[in-house]
Amino acid sequence: SQFFIVLDNNTSTSNLDHQYTVFGRVLKGMDVVDKIAGLPTYKSGANTDQPLNPDDARILSVKIVGK
Repeated sequence: SQFFIVLDNNTSTSNLDHQYTVFGRVLKGMDVVDKIAGLPTYKSGANTDQPLNPDDARILSVKIVGK
């Protein structure tokens, strides 16, 4: 499966075409998210930024916790 971490503080997620569900937030590791967001990218289709080297953006684990 896949998920998106939306970096914009604006609550609008119109670029996701209302096809996805917001289910959480980053509690720890935002520094890692910022590093991934800062990677060089190239355009690959309509408004899709892809990392030049996908291995640099690979997340090895995610922990989902309840409130």
